Amino acid sequence: MAEALSQAPAHLRPAERVMALERLGSLHASRLSFVRSLVRQMARQHWRIEPARFALNDEGHGTAIYRLETPNGRYHGVIFSQPLDASARSDRVIAEAWDVTFGVVEGDVDEALLAQMAASVPLQEAGRQHPRLLVLSRANKSLRNFSHFVEALAAGRQPDPAWLTRVGYLYRTTAVYGNGKFGIADFARLQDNPDFQRPFSAQMLAVYLLRHFSIAQVEHIARAQGGDGAVPLCRELRRYLGIGNSTGLGMAPFLINHPQLIQQWVTCRERALAIAVAQVPDEADRTRLIALTRRAMHHLEQTVSADAEQATRNAATVAALPEVLAWLEEVTLETDLWQQLVAWSERTLPLEAQELVNTLLIELYPTLVDPLEDRMGADECLELTPDMPLVRLKQLIETHYDWALDEDFEAPEACYWFWYRSAEKEEPRLGIRHVEPGADREMPLAIAPRVRKAHVALGEFLEANPRALVVEFLIAHPRHKDIVRRIQSMVETPYGDIRANLWHRDMKPMHLLRTKLSFFGASRFDPKSDRWVRITLFQGAPLVEELNAGPADAVDFDDWSFPLEPREVSEPHSSIR
Repeated sequence: MAEALSQAPAHLRPAERVMALERLGSLHASRLSFVRSLVRQMARQHWRIEPARFALNDEGHGTAIYRLETPNGRYHGVIFSQPLDASARSDRVIAEAWDVTFGVVEGDVDEALLAQMAASVPLQEAGRQHPRLLVLSRANKSLRNFSHFVEALAAGRQPDPAWLTRVGYLYRTTAVYGNGKFGIADFARLQDNPDFQRPFSAQMLAVYLLRHFSIAQVEHIARAQGGDGAVPLCRELRRYLGIGNSTGLGMAPFLINHPQLIQQWVTCRERALAIAVAQVPDEADRTRLIALTRRAMHHLEQTVSADAEQATRNAATVAALPEVLAWLEEVTLETDLWQQLVAWSERTLPLEAQELVNTLLIELYPTLVDPLEDRMGADECLELTPDMPLVRLKQLIETHYDWALDEDFEAPEACYWFWYRSAEKEEPRLGIRHVEPGADREMPLAIAPRVRKAHVALGEFLEANPRALVVEFLIAHPRHKDIVRRIQSMVETPYGDIRANLWHRDMKPMHLLRTKLSFFGASRFDPKSDRWVRITLFQGAPLVEELNAGPADAVDFDDWSFPLEPREVSEPHSSIR
């Protein structure tokens, strides 16, 4: 596998195409997404998940603990389920109560630690969290789905699969915290942990455990209500069940504040695409791509979005995919077939369909692509080079940040939005400049105008000081230090900066959210406004019982992208408790 990487083609798509905001906002989850990587790791290393405690009352309230054994350590997922008054139910970050709160703990959980967690985890941000806690999270029920599932199982029948097609989960999270938030284990602790070295892997594990709990809890309540007549959830619906997530603008700053990490994520995805496109396909590859395309098309047909714009984009992609199928079936099988396909799709298809084709091509070559999952992390450090000639910095800006110099940031449409932190929860918000209050708390997320201002200032400084160094410019203009450091550090990393004016009236925040969520592995992207969205994670993923059994076929085990509504459901089997 390492040899395949070393021989990987060097030609990647240009940054001006890849890092355009609208294209980034058209990405789909791929096999390099964090949920897929985690499931492969768990299967490959034979992670084992078992219940250590399941103390719920007939209404499903109480405490559940799951023990996780890996080759390197032991962890526990601790879940607290409590009654939630309807008036307190909210997907907003400012909520103060939830149906379940939970966390992942490194090591064992004794009664003293459990008591401390029981007092603090339900309070989330307001609690005193333990430093052995790797992840802290909370979730709310999808009430209609939950009630339907309980009622059906208690009555001895399987729920209608269409309920999961409309909303793919029983629970949705509203935040999954890691990296030292609120007193939990800091990022450095995970950097040295072989189980969770990949980005967001501990957070994704917490979500995976919540999925398993949601199945166990709904079956428990159904059994309490239906007695001997109740049945467990069948395997097909267990598989089709995911976990939802509700997220808003709080996700956007990450993409701007971690450019070296974003560079790694995008580079790995682009390299995976380059590897795939360079392969010489055979008839089996063509047949496989046709099958994947059909599955993705049906998945998008079954994806429900109340957002008119997203529904239109989904429909446009579905309408374009029969053209892709016809192309694949009719074009002669030649050595450069995939290169022809990518070129044709860029000329012919809408952006989301183009990126779907790219995602499916990556899916064809797991042994060549999957080693890239170990390169998704980055040691982040933006370094200042004070002794660089200022004229050299000017040249670098004009060569690598020309996209930031083309805009007139004084034009009303170019400085329409401003980003600021709310007083309530210190969460990012968008305001209309010169109309809404908050501009005095503006966050420096818009990189393009900062680059432009620095370029103008250093140009004027150079006129009077043509031999000046960067340090001399910064002594005279210290407010440009941060952006100069970023420019100097990022000029050799073309995929680190999103090439867009985040002040512009036409900027769509949803594109920022979808960019990050696609790398997480999100499906069923459903905006609820222009500033927050619901998605589904782990829908179609292998179950804990399948993981514990040890997959006989790793390739088949990992083939769960673009899940489809089950046409038939089997007789249920005994549930794992």
